[in-house]
Amino acid sequence: MAKASSSSSSSSSSSSKTTTGKTLSGLGKLIKVLPTGTVFLFQFLSPVLTNDGDCKNNINKYLSAALLGVCGLSCFFSTFTDSYEASGTTHYGIATLTGLWPSSGTSVNLSSYKLKFADFVHAFFSLMVFAVVSLLDKNIKECFYPSFNSAFLLQALPPVIGTISGALFALFPYTRHGIGYPSSSSSSSSSSTA
Repeated sequence: MAKASSSSSSSSSSSSKTTTGKTLSGLGKLIKVLPTGTVFLFQFLSPVLTNDGDCKNNINKYLSAALLGVCGLSCFFSTFTDSYEASGTTHYGIATLTGLWPSSGTSVNLSSYKLKFADFVHAFFSLMVFAVVSLLDKNIKECFYPSFNSAFLLQALPPVIGTISGALFALFPYTRHGIGYPSSSSSSSSSSTA
């Protein structure tokens, strides 16, 4: 009887560890897709370039628009980057229709890294998340459209876009290991040693 209860508790313990592991793994994949670094850079530079939302001269508007464009491009482009290991070295590249366009020449077959429909879904919704965060930013709002005052939109739009993006990221799992994240072979070797 004691054996049955101990095996039952060990199976529920391993089940909760598996659930926790899956949850943390899913959260890690979601963090890779969300434009956190780009949003941080935007939040850091936005007050400076918009003069804290006081864009009386056009140079502030031009610089702010350039910041929005560069950060938006970064969100979109980063979802098409991937990494792989060859000869013990991590290489980075850009996904293309035929495979991965590497940063350096290699003899590894990179055709399995080709573009997929999910890459475009991730790129679009990553860009949408950034657009909602940036265009509803107080400084950008004051700089480009100061007369806009919709409290409902400011409160409702971020959670709605976040929920839709999160659901689509779950439907189309992100398998790329972009710049700044370990490649699949190094992450699997580190997880096997842990």
